[in-house]
Amino acid sequence: MFSYRHAFHAGNHADVLKHMVLLASARHLAQKETGLLYIDTHGGAGLYRLDGDFARTSGEAEEGFLQLRRQLGEQALAPALDDYLSVINQFSQGHARQIYPGSPFLLHHLMRPQDRLRLFELHPTDIKSLKANMAQLDGASLVNVAHEDGFEALKKLLPPPSRRALVLCDPSYELKDDYQRVIEAMEDALKRFATGTYLVWYPLIPRAQAHDLPKRLKTLADRVKRPWLNATLTVKSSKVLRDDKGELQRPGLPASGMLVINPPYTLAGLLEPALAQVSQCLAQNRHAGFAVETSPG
Repeated sequence: MFSYRHAFHAGNHADVLKHMVLLASARHLAQKETGLLYIDTHGGAGLYRLDGDFARTSGEAEEGFLQLRRQLGEQALAPALDDYLSVINQFSQGHARQIYPGSPFLLHHLMRPQDRLRLFELHPTDIKSLKANMAQLDGASLVNVAHEDGFEALKKLLPPPSRRALVLCDPSYELKDDYQRVIEAMEDALKRFATGTYLVWYPLIPRAQAHDLPKRLKTLADRVKRPWLNATLTVKSSKVLRDDKGELQRPGLPASGMLVINPPYTLAGLLEPALAQVSQCLAQNRHAGFAVETSPG
């Protein structure tokens, strides 16, 4: 446990999908004046350097956000993709360093005076970074950062007083029981607050639990008669291949998805053209692609 550090993966293709969906969903919900409670169950460190040792070691941002910015910067962009790139780029303006904001900073960026943000993280190093990073921001009094299990903490916060909430749940899945804990957390959340907007990120890897998770979430939403949207982004094949020397080359993370329960009605229309551009730009082989699926009816 605690071997996973998101600093190695910040700005990769999974972050592109996750944060584009997050921004588009939050923008829509913020159109109503009533305050929102934003909840991030696995906040990480909150802010990452793409020119730092962690990011350079993995090189994942070079095949994700940085590649998008290089190749699509001068093109006409779909609105959701344009918003994503614009917001991310704002965090590096005026800095010599290339900074990538995690979901806590993106949600804070969108906050209004009537909104509140609750952040949770268990990693002993990342929670220190998250608290220090968030403390430097304006409006820090509207943000609460806790060294707690986000799955358990969620139970205490629902339903929110304003009866409006967006919950992001994106564990590392470092532990296999994270898949079951996601299901249990969403099942409990929907019992407590059926009309909240719930965003669940998940990896698409050669593991039965990973492929079963979106199916189980759809079934859960259908059972309680709540709409859902499932968006996936694939950049390469998941097959284990051999290189010229016969060495096995594992694919790493070939794809990921975002399952949204109670999605904004505008979300599918925003994501389809945006993901079409993203998948074309980030494709690593012919297996790349995307899908946006919504609940029937």
